[in-house]
Amino acid sequence: MAWRANGRTNAELISTLRLLGVLQSERVANALSAVDRRKYCTASTPDPYADHPVPIGYGQTISAPHMHVMCLELLENYLHEGSRVLDVGSGSGYLSAALSLMVGPTGKVTGIDVVEQLVAWSISNVNKDHPELLESGVLTLKVGDGWKGEPSLGPFDAIHVGAAAATVPQALLDQLKPGGRMVIPVGNYNQELLQIDKDHNGRITQKHITDVMYVPLVKKLGGQS
Repeated sequence: MAWRANGRTNAELISTLRLLGVLQSERVANALSAVDRRKYCTASTPDPYADHPVPIGYGQTISAPHMHVMCLELLENYLHEGSRVLDVGSGSGYLSAALSLMVGPTGKVTGIDVVEQLVAWSISNVNKDHPELLESGVLTLKVGDGWKGEPSLGPFDAIHVGAAAATVPQALLDQLKPGGRMVIPVGNYNQELLQIDKDHNGRITQKHITDVMYVPLVKKLGGQS
C-alpha cells in the first residue's frame, strides 16, 4: 500500500500517506510537512515525492517516505522537548531536520555520515530549508563512523540508523540512554528493521518490525560492514 503514496508536492505526499493509513501521528505529520523532501534530493531526481528510495550519490540513498514515517513513529515517544538524538547515516540531512523539529529548541540532534561530501551537501540543504536548526545548535551534521557513533555527545534518548549493519554495533548500544530506543536495519542480504529498547536497568530487548532492504552501513568510504 505504501508504494502508492506518491504526490506531486510535499503536501500531497503527506496527505496521501495519511489517507492510506501509513502516517498516523500528528507530530510526525507536522514535522514531515515542514521539511520539503525535494530540497533534500538531487536536482536530477525526477520524482522526489514518490514513495521509493532515491539515490543521492556515493552509493547512498534517501529512504522511501513510508520508511521515514515508520521510523519516526517508532521513535516518537522518545523525541520530546530536550531529547538527545543520534542520526546515523544522515545522508542528505532530511530526517535529521525532521528529528530536530520534533525535539524542540532545547533538544540536540547529531547527524553523522561517513561520506564527507554528503555531510557538506546536507549542511547546505538544511541551511536553505531550516537554517535556524544549525544556527541554534539544535542540529549538528558532521563526518562520523556509524559503527562508532558519537560517544562524546551521548547518551542518546533515541538513535536512528539509516543504513543496514551486519550486526548491531556495540558502540551504539553503549551510547543508548537507559530508557531509550534505537531503530536500526540489520542484516546483509536478509535484512530486518529492529526496535531496540534499553530499560532503566540497562537491559536490552529487541523487536522485529519488518523486513527491509537498505544500503550497507559502511565503516569507511569504499568499505562495507
